[in-house]
Amino acid sequence: MSRASHGQLEKEQGNPERRGLKKGLYIIPSAFTAANIGMGFYAVMAALRGFQLIGGTAAELQRASEHFDNAAKAICWAVLFDMLDGRIARMTKTTTEIGVQFDSIADVLTFGIAPAVLAYAWGYGSALVEGSWAHKLGWFLSFMYLMCGAFRLARFNVQAARPRILAEGTAKVDKKNFIGLPIPPAAALIAATIHFAPKPLLQYQPRSAALYSGLMMALVGVLGALMVSTIRYSSFKTVGTSSRSTRLAILFIAAIGMLIYLFSEYALLGLIVIYVLHGPLLRLGGLFRRRGKQA
Repeated sequence: MSRASHGQLEKEQGNPERRGLKKGLYIIPSAFTAANIGMGFYAVMAALRGFQLIGGTAAELQRASEHFDNAAKAICWAVLFDMLDGRIARMTKTTTEIGVQFDSIADVLTFGIAPAVLAYAWGYGSALVEGSWAHKLGWFLSFMYLMCGAFRLARFNVQAARPRILAEGTAKVDKKNFIGLPIPPAAALIAATIHFAPKPLLQYQPRSAALYSGLMMALVGVLGALMVSTIRYSSFKTVGTSSRSTRLAILFIAAIGMLIYLFSEYALLGLIVIYVLHGPLLRLGGLFRRRGKQA
């Protein structure tokens, strides 16, 4: 049999090895999603363990700080896993509907429930008097953060399935931008704040603890509002699509990775704050430009 005939026969019958390899590729994105869920579960458990140790001896308080710090790190690691599972699925062309839904459920746990529990356990849940209006407000804001995050994920799934205009006045979805703050950066900002200062707020003076609790509650509320807003955020999905941008992206990622390795407390917080703020700042800049043209 000639080589051409043999190749044609393989094409018709299919290559079992290639089919097996293709099926195996579908496991890789799901494995990263499973790691995402694992980090979220660990973060919740570490936050609960830290909350149990609050109010004990100095050694127990130190262990509580370590638990809160580990929970924050787990959420930041989950952000990396969440970025990789989607990119790997697109690169290997193994995107599936069940994979999309699996990823959304993972995000609700890791970037919705875990940071809400962590912010409560580390901050206002222990620093504020239980039953007071401020304590109840903290409960409410944590719950609304979770609700906004779940709604943000549901809206993203619908827009991804129907990328054209959904209804009159609804913004068009494009690959370069997200509509509303994505839930992973929102969770990462809460985690980076706690990683920067893992000491439970209960250990501060009552006035300082009340002030920091108020600031954390404000942050949780603002992040929830940004997630359900129509402010555009860069998706960076087009980064690395050309040869020149690929080289720059590799250098940028290497520099960011080294900064995080050496100065994680400062680098993580600074980078995430810049990303969260760039959306509203671009929106304000656009409003000022339009007003200038009208004038």
